[in-house]
Amino acid sequence: MSGPRLALVFPGQGAQQPGMGRPWAGRPGWFLAERASEVSGRDVVELLLRADEEYLRRTDNAQLATFVLEMVILTELRQALPAAGRPAVCAGHSLGEYAALVAAGVIGFDDGVRLVAARGEAMRKACAAEPGTMAVVLGLSAGELERAAAGVREEGGRVWVANLNSPQQTVVSGDSESVARCSAAAEELGATRVVSIPVGGAFHTPLMAPAAASFAKTLKKAEFLHGFAPVVANVDARAHRGSDDWATLLERQLTGPVRWTDSVRTMAETLHCDMFVEIGPGRTLTGLARKIAPQVTRLTVSEPGQLPAVPATLTRSVA
Repeated sequence: MSGPRLALVFPGQGAQQPGMGRPWAGRPGWFLAERASEVSGRDVVELLLRADEEYLRRTDNAQLATFVLEMVILTELRQALPAAGRPAVCAGHSLGEYAALVAAGVIGFDDGVRLVAARGEAMRKACAAEPGTMAVVLGLSAGELERAAAGVREEGGRVWVANLNSPQQTVVSGDSESVARCSAAAEELGATRVVSIPVGGAFHTPLMAPAAASFAKTLKKAEFLHGFAPVVANVDARAHRGSDDWATLLERQLTGPVRWTDSVRTMAETLHCDMFVEIGPGRTLTGLARKIAPQVTRLTVSEPGQLPAVPATLTRSVA
C-alpha cells in the first residue's frame, strides 16, 4: 500500500518554550538529549527541562534546545509513522534546516549538534557586537515591504527583508532604528499589523556576516552525506541533495532571507507532496502551510499525545 508523499518540516528559533522537553523526558527518544549534552559540552537536558524563558531565549540556548527536541520527536515519530523514515522531502525554517538535514540523512546527529552549537555561538557573538531586531509585517506583500526597506536603506538605514513566510506575512530585520522606520513605512503602505520580535540580532541580513565568516570554518569540517531525501534550502527554495554544496548554502543562509513561501510551493507543487508533518514545538509552520498550500494535509507533532493522532492508514504505509 503506497502512502502519501510526506514532507517533514521543522521550525526554527522562536518556537522554543520553557519546559518543552518535559513531555518527552524518559521516553525512548530522550537518549538523544543526553547524547547532545556529551557532544556539545552543554547541559541540554537542563535547557529542555528547567531553563527559564529569558535564558532559553538566548540565541545559542534556543537553537541547541530546539534542534535537539526536534530530533527526539523525530525519533519517536518514526516509530509511530514508519513512512517518516523515508520522506519525499525535508525542509526547515532557518535553524530548522539543520534538523531537516539530519532527517534526510545528509548529516549525522552528532555533526548536527556540533553545527547548531557553533552556529548559535557565532550568532550570539555577532548580536553582541552589532545589536539588532526583527519585526513581523502582516497584510503587505513581500515586494511592497522590500520597497519600503529599500527606501530606508537609501537614507542610510540598515534593514532588509529576512523571512518571506507567506504571501501576507514577511519579516524585516536590521538595526532597531531602521526596523522602526521600515515598520512605520509599512503601516503607511497598508500593513494591517506590525509585531516586534523579541530578539537581539538582525538575523538573515548582512549584519550577520561576522557570524557567517566564523561559522564557515566549522562547516568545512562537517561531513555531508548523499542522504536519502532532498532538502529544500532556505536561500533558493530549491531541492538539494547531500552531494550539493551544503556548506555554502548554510553559510549563505545566515546573511540571506528565508524563502519559506517558495519552499512550501516547491514541496507542494514541484515535488507533489500531499502531507506536511511539522516536527517540533508549536505549530507555526502548519499555519503558514495552510495559507500557502491549503490543498495539502497537515499534521503537527510537538507532544507525545499527538503521536496517536497519526492516521492508522499512514502507519501501515511505506514511503
